[in-house]
Amino acid sequence: MKGLKALTTTELSAWVEQAKTQVERGQVADRTPRLAMADPRWFAVYICCETGETFSAGDISRVFPLMSTIKPFSLLYLLAHLGTETVLKWVGVEPSDEAFNSLDQLIADRGHPRNPMINSGAITLADKLPGKNASDRTQKFCQWLNQLAGCQLKLDELMLDSVRLKRSIANQAIANYLAETQQIENSEVALDTYEQICCLSGQVKDLALLGKILACHNSVVLPQHRQIVNAIMLTCGLYQASSQFAVKIGLPMKSGIGGGLLAVVPKEGAIACYSPALDSIGNPVAAIAFLEILSQKLNLSIFG
Repeated sequence: MKGLKALTTTELSAWVEQAKTQVERGQVADRTPRLAMADPRWFAVYICCETGETFSAGDISRVFPLMSTIKPFSLLYLLAHLGTETVLKWVGVEPSDEAFNSLDQLIADRGHPRNPMINSGAITLADKLPGKNASDRTQKFCQWLNQLAGCQLKLDELMLDSVRLKRSIANQAIANYLAETQQIENSEVALDTYEQICCLSGQVKDLALLGKILACHNSVVLPQHRQIVNAIMLTCGLYQASSQFAVKIGLPMKSGIGGGLLAVVPKEGAIACYSPALDSIGNPVAAIAFLEILSQKLNLSIFG
């Protein structure tokens, strides 16, 4: 049986140390100068249980940009505001065969993004966020998340400047193609919104509190919307490695190149990690190793 409630602080510390030995297998993202400043040895974990109990270890005061770990929540936000039928017309729910920023995949799919966890899907949804411009959309979205989850996300202006300074050519090409195929209205506003929401920043505690929205019942989010987001995270949240870790770990998960990793344990709680050293696909190596240990030791897999 076990589960998160069986965790002890002694075990947590031991499993963190075990996972940290994997750091050497990864590299810090150099997509922007600010991201490249992270120390690959940093590691933090925060666990929020449904009961209100929490566990934490490591560099929990570090603030990092959520980057792609924000993607499940832009999906959730739009589901809550506009409904399932509308949102799932804009993006699919199929895993991508290519990398998270692949234009070839989007062209092969004739401009219809495979899923909301890759960049084409997230840029499409960024175009649909309510608000009169990118900053207004980001502010409304951030406020909704902070009120709903009790977290303290903030836009990291320095990170955003760094992202804008070295704007991704791949993302620009994706946005242009989405506009050409009339999936989005305005490529510049969509891309600006996407870049801003990816630069929402916080500590591992904030990411864990967000995850708890997906794990546990609350009065604002409908159960079917949580189910949709969790299902897509399970099959698409770790890009091409999603199916591999659905087998090994068995939890809905989402990674980001900022080093964040979120795992949802339905009806039990959420686990958030920060570990900036990434593998070649873009997933944090030590955080994945930690989740693998935790899931196996506590029988957390949803398939158990």
